[in-house]
Amino acid sequence: MSSVLSYESLVHAVAGAVGSMTAMTVFFPLDTARLRLQVDEKRKSKTTHMVLLEIIKEEGLLAPYRGWFPVISSLCCSNFVYFYTFNSLKAVWVKGQHSTTGKDLVVGFVAGVVNVLLTTPLWVVNTRLKLQGAKFRNEDIVPTNYSGIIDAFHQIIRDEGILALWNGTFPSLLLVFNPAIQFMFYEGLKRQLLKKRTKLSSLDVFLIGAIAKAVATTVTYPMQTVQSILRFGRHRLNPENRTLGSLRNILYLLHQRVRRFGIAGLYKGLEAKLLQTVLTAALMFLVYEKLMAATFMVMGLKSTRKH
Repeated sequence: MSSVLSYESLVHAVAGAVGSMTAMTVFFPLDTARLRLQVDEKRKSKTTHMVLLEIIKEEGLLAPYRGWFPVISSLCCSNFVYFYTFNSLKAVWVKGQHSTTGKDLVVGFVAGVVNVLLTTPLWVVNTRLKLQGAKFRNEDIVPTNYSGIIDAFHQIIRDEGILALWNGTFPSLLLVFNPAIQFMFYEGLKRQLLKKRTKLSSLDVFLIGAIAKAVATTVTYPMQTVQSILRFGRHRLNPENRTLGSLRNILYLLHQRVRRFGIAGLYKGLEAKLLQTVLTAALMFLVYEKLMAATFMVMGLKSTRKH
């Protein structure tokens, strides 16, 4: 039984990783626009398409895909860890019984904590690489010069200390509610639809994946903005404000954002984020469900977990 559960969790993890890689590749430029709007506070363009046009005009046609490889690598590792942990914990807890919304939320939260602690260094490095070479409006940003993933790890550890690889961990831990809320809504909507039909269509999966991610993203977006700024870590802040993701630093950044731009400043780049994450999550869940179903069918196995 345990070997079957372990294999099932592995199938979920691989399907989730492949689904996320596929979806992120398709909608990667939207993530580039979102990150610029979050980090570069003085950028005047507010709409996603205008920011993308500016980036292409100033930095080249391929600029929206800058940092694609480290992002995809990080996303693959992150989603593998999350899906494997989520489905392993759920299989052990539910044990073939029907799951509940509360259990989905708790399991999603625990899986998120494990994921954050293991993969934050990858996200710190890919944020730096994704923004390297960008033309910023904000003169308080210190430029970087990394030749690749390994060199970025080396320079960060050498110049900023090994703990800098976990910059933004505190807001990231708070943000585990994002995938937890996402999976709670996804599994809940999925259960409701399966009460009325025996099988979900591709459109059903796409739509519930989109709805689940839209809710989770809107609720947690201000903390995502702080997370991006801390991961980038290249702003010239006062020494007392350079604490690695402490609660004091988070409150400071939130306060500065509101003071400069009002409450709307906490949601700068939300349009790009919603477009990117909602479409990415919807496509990811679609690929995930199809790949998982195909794998179980080929192997002649049935999922042991009930929804």
